[in-house]
Amino acid sequence: MSQTTATTYEQFATALGRYGVESITAEPADVADVIDEIVDSPAVGVPLPWDDVSLPQSVQTEPSTADIDEAVTGVTAASLAIADYGSIVLRMDEHGSEPVSLFNDLHVAVLRETDIVPNMAAAFDWFGQELRETRDSAIIATGPSATADMGALVQGAHGPKQMKVVVVT
Repeated sequence: MSQTTATTYEQFATALGRYGVESITAEPADVADVIDEIVDSPAVGVPLPWDDVSLPQSVQTEPSTADIDEAVTGVTAASLAIADYGSIVLRMDEHGSEPVSLFNDLHVAVLRETDIVPNMAAAFDWFGQELRETRDSAIIATGPSATADMGALVQGAHGPKQMKVVVVT
């Protein structure tokens, strides 16, 4: 993965802002405290894949189906971000990232700053290599769930109503 410049992060944060998504930066040691401050309880999550970053105790990491159904917030890792779209890539995994990211009113995505690429071409380079090798599936999410199928824009119709991104610096 190429190194991310401040301008790439700024482009990503600006794009997120267009969708009403807040981006918060944090050092690895502070991520748990930042997440603890922004989640609405009850909160569920999946273990974060980085050794130096953890979730707060307020986030249930082995949720049952009932826990996921009752949760207000879901916390997951994002594998990649696409700066010019303000999109994140969410890989599906054995920990249940898909239901945790989609079935709650607030989704908090955690992302390493070095995993922000400038554009879709760079993202496709990553997809081509990474997803072919692992055979994993992933979704690209851009902002909170929204639809205008019935006229006015409605958020949360097919997923979270709100989204926040914690970028690990």
